[in-house]
Amino acid sequence: MKITPKNIIQHELIGRKVFITKATHKGYEGLKGIIIGETRNMFIIRSNGNKVYKIPKKVCVFRFDLPDNLMVEVKGFLLVGKPENRLKKRLRTY
Repeated sequence: MKITPKNIIQHELIGRKVFITKATHKGYEGLKGIIIGETRNMFIIRSNGNKVYKIPKKVCVFRFDLPDNLMVEVKGFLLVGKPENRLKKRLRTY
């Protein structure tokens, strides 16, 4: 299945480029890199400077780069949960 803005929650996010557009902790805003790991509540992101950050999903808004030069923003609370259980969730408009 091709990854699109409508089905991004149901896809593997490890290896995707990500940019944090908003966060309750101002130190997270503007961070960009590649997702190298994922737990129930966090993304592990390697930044361009090869630093590794553990970022809580719940408090951030993430922008993902998709194929065909598309970008999509996803509120982090929609991504909270085990990666294998995200398949059950549906993307809703909030």
